[in-house]
Amino acid sequence: MSAWLIGLPLIAGAAALAPLAARRWRRGLLGLTVIGVLLLAGAVVLLLAAVTAGPASAAATPAAAAVGTGGSTGALIGAGIAVAGSSIGAGIAVAYTGAAALAIMSERPELFGRAMVIVGLAEGIAIYGLVVGIILIGKA
Repeated sequence: MSAWLIGLPLIAGAAALAPLAARRWRRGLLGLTVIGVLLLAGAVVLLLAAVTAGPASAAATPAAAAVGTGGSTGALIGAGIAVAGSSIGAGIAVAYTGAAALAIMSERPELFGRAMVIVGLAEGIAIYGLVVGIILIGKA
């Protein structure tokens, strides 16, 4: 736990300072690459510290130890993957369809309804993933 308390603010601070550092360096791509490598190294160190740490005291109780056993762990991981994957896919789809919808509406404003239907269909991908996640959590 102490690794998270120390490492997370450091990684968040480095991620916040990365754009400022990139503006100051003339070779922005090289600077961002260096910052990315440093952030990745810090994240790996934080992960190794968290993985090699001993068990938490709350997991020593029988009730807490029984929560993550059996088939429920796989269902919860599957629900997380379903929600995350569908949200990322919907974000990419809305980015492209939203840009196209704004472009067409700037030329022909009467196509607003049709453009919003297409954007809504792209957003539906995230809703499908959320429904699958809820079903999987219900089975766990």
